[in-house]
Amino acid sequence: MVKQPMPTAEESNFIRLPRTSESENLKKIRHTTSHIMAMAVQKLFPKTQVTIGPWTENGFYYDFDSPEPFTDKDLKAIKKEMIKIINQKLPVIREEVSREEAKQRIEKLNEPYKLEILEGIQEPITLYHLGERWWDLCAGPHVESTADINPKAIDLESVAGAYWRGDETKAQLQRIYGTAWETPEQLAEYKRRKEEALRRDHRKLGKELGLFIFADPVGPGLPLWTPKGTILRSQLEDFLKQEQIKRGYLPVVTPHIARIDLFKTSGHWQKYKEDMFPMMAEDEEAAKLEQGFVLKPMNCPFHIQIYKSQLRSYRELPIRLAEFGTVYRYEQSGELGGLTRVRGFTVDDSHLFVTPEQLDDEFLKVVDLILAVFKSLQLKNFKARLSFRDPESDKYIGSDEVWSKAEGAIRRAVQTLEMDYFEAPGEAAFYGPKLDFIFEDVLEREWQLGTVQVDYNLPERFDLEYIAEDGSRKRPVMIHRAPFGSLERLIGILIEEYAGDFPLWLAPTQIRLLPVNDSHMDFVQEITTKMLAAGIRAEADTSRERLGKMIRNAETQKIPVMAVVGDKELEGNALNIRTRVSGELGAIPVAEVINKLTDAISSHSNL
Repeated sequence: MVKQPMPTAEESNFIRLPRTSESENLKKIRHTTSHIMAMAVQKLFPKTQVTIGPWTENGFYYDFDSPEPFTDKDLKAIKKEMIKIINQKLPVIREEVSREEAKQRIEKLNEPYKLEILEGIQEPITLYHLGERWWDLCAGPHVESTADINPKAIDLESVAGAYWRGDETKAQLQRIYGTAWETPEQLAEYKRRKEEALRRDHRKLGKELGLFIFADPVGPGLPLWTPKGTILRSQLEDFLKQEQIKRGYLPVVTPHIARIDLFKTSGHWQKYKEDMFPMMAEDEEAAKLEQGFVLKPMNCPFHIQIYKSQLRSYRELPIRLAEFGTVYRYEQSGELGGLTRVRGFTVDDSHLFVTPEQLDDEFLKVVDLILAVFKSLQLKNFKARLSFRDPESDKYIGSDEVWSKAEGAIRRAVQTLEMDYFEAPGEAAFYGPKLDFIFEDVLEREWQLGTVQVDYNLPERFDLEYIAEDGSRKRPVMIHRAPFGSLERLIGILIEEYAGDFPLWLAPTQIRLLPVNDSHMDFVQEITTKMLAAGIRAEADTSRERLGKMIRNAETQKIPVMAVVGDKELEGNALNIRTRVSGELGAIPVAEVINKLTDAISSHSNL
């Protein structure tokens, strides 16, 4: 992982919060605390039935079937009861039983959900007891005693609805989320980060900064971009387009829909159907025959058709086709979340068609592009995930041989670049392995951004060819890549990473000119026009508010640069500059301000 320097003790009271998967002790603490919570719930609400209660990366939850909804007041009572249980120092006892014995005990408790869980458990079947008062089916792990839980390091956070087994046709349950840590200091830091996450929430900031909206008449998961948000999107698009042109990419544009047969050939219809929007057919007969159109979930089959439109020579390869293509996924409503999980999004997609001999070199060039993009966006904390196939799964297409070749190419690339990486079996796309870049934000949350994929399968399924040097026909290899991943998701992440305070080159408004009074307005308008002509996104404050109010408004809207114009500035043809990064810069001649701004914007630096 490429890391920023860790703050020193003098610089901050930095407390690292390990994820559950990184700490066996936290796993035991959280698993046990979930049992303590379930015991407390059933003591306070005897008619409640328990279902499952796993740990999460930051805590735990338990799903309950209760006749009455849990309230915030109930959560306080449950936590109070949990502390009583912890202070009783109950031993946590593991018991291994036969299936029949477990069934008899569950039936005696009249817990139907546990019976269903039992059916899916393989031997050995284990029960975990809290003293002699409560038990549940569980594989563990757990601490040895409730005394090992610090009562000042636990908290209950919220209640949410959940369907049994995640199935909307089954019973609706109540899920109580909680968290547990080793120390009270860790809990305090976790709460601080939650508050900071709320402050940075891109949905909140996006509305406050006027970047995007969601509208019920349009539908969930379908963002509408305002003028300021569109400027932000356009800046990101233009930046990447310029970087791609330097590297020999060719722009293309493809439709939003296509015949279903296209996606049958690619395999998306067979492997990805449930995530696609329903087919559009002319009539019932066409629907039965699966003859119709669908909204595209991917851009790759379209780019393949462009490649295939003429016979290619080895001299033309590599061919790099690039598009900001909008795709559509039928995400479940409960999985939607602001810009980070939407139903319509734009992918900075490109597909490279290369000879087998060109594969390694082209893959390295793609990674170099992605690293350049991250540098310009000031994203420094990331690691490489090698998303490979799970050999035991049947969700993939293609032979073992081509998968081995593709995975080998990715592994060679990260080793050549000496990147810190880890392998993740089962995370591959159904047609090929991926190199995914996992970014860690200022709150130590992980997000997937750029991705590169090696694909031998789609060239085979679409019968792609090129004329080799010896005159024979050979099969190209495809590289799928998206440095941003999707514009929507990237912008959501950037809003939260920057807390809405975008770097100068990205900011929708780069400078706001503030006239002290009406006598300075003509000069302000004149300079604003000059700046706009120079490619600077400038605007004049025409509100006629007092100067202090104008400054506060610009700060609230996170304008990177403010220019105050009073009598002295008017006389000296200057601007009194204040920036969010450097503070007060004083009076600077107008021409110099324009030069400084254009230089900073073009170099992706701040003023």
